[in-house]
Amino acid sequence: MRTVEPIRWTAEGVVLLDQRRLPAEVVHLTYTDYHELAAAIKDMVIRGAPAIGVTAAMGIALGVSRSRATTVDQLRAEFSDICDTFARTRPTAVDLFWAIERFRKKFDSLVRNAAQNNLESIKEAFVEEALAVHRERQAADEAIGKFGANLLPANGRVMTQCNAGALATGGIGTALGVIRIAVETGHKIEVLVPETRPYLQGARLTAWELHEDKIPLTLITDNMVGHFLKTGSVGAIVVGADRIAANGDTANKIGTYPMAVLAREHGVPFFVAAPVSTLDLSISSGEQIPIEQRASAEVTHLRGVRIAPEVAAANPAFDVTPARLIAAIITENGVARAPYEESLKKMAK
Repeated sequence: MRTVEPIRWTAEGVVLLDQRRLPAEVVHLTYTDYHELAAAIKDMVIRGAPAIGVTAAMGIALGVSRSRATTVDQLRAEFSDICDTFARTRPTAVDLFWAIERFRKKFDSLVRNAAQNNLESIKEAFVEEALAVHRERQAADEAIGKFGANLLPANGRVMTQCNAGALATGGIGTALGVIRIAVETGHKIEVLVPETRPYLQGARLTAWELHEDKIPLTLITDNMVGHFLKTGSVGAIVVGADRIAANGDTANKIGTYPMAVLAREHGVPFFVAAPVSTLDLSISSGEQIPIEQRASAEVTHLRGVRIAPEVAAANPAFDVTPARLIAAIITENGVARAPYEESLKKMAK
């Protein structure tokens, strides 16, 4: 099954598929400067927690590999600025900070073990580390898909939210990876895809991915979710995640929490699919997850056209689903179930 490639490292620079222009246009942009690549994350040229982590890894490697520093001390100062630049882009997706911390540790290790002015070896090691992060995300998606596929019905409908596919991870996807593997192994599945206002990741991105892979789908508006959970014979819901607290509380795209509440009301199992890099065991609950607040124009305008009067508009990008509503959390290391304080620790090892 063919999947899209939203990010790749090349000799010319980091190449991103511009997700803002899908599905009307398929446009790839090449970034040669890490500042511009950080801006691309903030502006949602690329989005999805694992893909943001991969992009940050490649961005840090890009900044280091193209540095004009002549000593390790100069590179150290520049490296700190590079990491801080990416840390300021998107606050909720923990994969971003996982990647930054991984590269900080890598830098310290390289400096301890390298000659004082062996800058080329450090630069080469950073590029290799970024490529390793990408390969690991792809392998994690495959494992998540295999663990999760058997949780989906053999026949019938499943529902997802936002986009947790190849566009969001750089692999086959987390939630969509589960669906893809299920289809490959013989499940006869139709996917209900809510549009995901206000940025329409479901309508523009998930529907596009599934359509490209010839997986049956039906696009619905966000306010149809309850209706179809009540009347549509939905066998399961599987979504991605941007941050998962130690107790299993999960931040995902806005609209996920009411979907989980409605799923509980109608007896539909609600699954979260995410790599262990999305676990944030340093926080005890979802109350500590920072929620990104995006521009009100995303609500009041559609593709640059005003669709509302000049009024105040709220635009939280994420909500938090309590662990009690989640039937299981699917990771590349296995399937975690309640009590999540215990099972997620085991997954993270």
